[in-house]
Amino acid sequence: MASRISLVVCSYNMPRELPRTIRSLSPAMQRGVQASDYEIIIVDNGSTRAFDENACRQWGADLRVIRIPAGEADPSPARALNGAIAEARGELIGVLIDGARLASPGLIQYAAMADRLAARAVVLTLGFHLGPGLQMDTVPKGYGEAAEDRLLDEVRWTEDGYRLFDISVFALSSANGWFGPINESNAIFMRKALWTELGGFDERFRSPGGGLVNLDLHTRAVTLPGACVITLLGEGTFHQVHGGVATNAPPAVFQSFAPEYAAIRGRDFTPPVYTSLYLGSPPANALASIGQSAQQALARNAAQRTP
Repeated sequence: MASRISLVVCSYNMPRELPRTIRSLSPAMQRGVQASDYEIIIVDNGSTRAFDENACRQWGADLRVIRIPAGEADPSPARALNGAIAEARGELIGVLIDGARLASPGLIQYAAMADRLAARAVVLTLGFHLGPGLQMDTVPKGYGEAAEDRLLDEVRWTEDGYRLFDISVFALSSANGWFGPINESNAIFMRKALWTELGGFDERFRSPGGGLVNLDLHTRAVTLPGACVITLLGEGTFHQVHGGVATNAPPAVFQSFAPEYAAIRGRDFTPPVYTSLYLGSPPANALASIGQSAQQALARNAAQRTP
């Protein structure tokens, strides 16, 4: 029987990070689901440093691996992701464009619940950076793999994945917090029919790492006619430091992607405007960020009312 849910995880040169990501997504850590409920598809887009497939398989996930040889891979993950989405067996497809992101334990369970609320559900999760601050700020100051490994060991994240909230901050794309629109989701779920309607990731984005391809996908998804946007409250993905093209880079790198977006869309990128439903059972570890977000939302609301 085909899996009802498919998770597509894109990887490029992540031998340290990817096995931890798959562990976080596996039945060993995800709550309220069994291995038979979902499949994980790793699409490795031309890596020159191989990851340990056995390390990914040891946690009991229904796992498939698609390897694109380095000589055949595009710098952008768009084509690789679309190919993996086309091969997905699930009715509901979640995509993690960045295989370096750990997932909170209720991600799959609540994404499946959200999907049952509306036929055209677009299910979003917020993004976080592991460490004491945004990684584009902390990496130049010495935050790196060794520091992150110690941090993860100290918090014992494998015993309770919600502890990742204790050692992370909102990513820039989620700077508005839980109750504001976000610029992109690094674990976005839609039914296969919606992925088809969108045309998946736009393969005209050719920049290394995809440039603004994920922001483009997110904007098109949340503004689909009749879309029901649902944000998972108390779930998220947590970026591991790995020298990524954009996440660990200064703002100038983001600015370098802007001309490609403008050439494709005929306008500069602007954050999407949408309203969201919320679904979740927030853990105690997320309450501080939820409280902070509520204050942010109140301040935005007050500013909008000020003449």
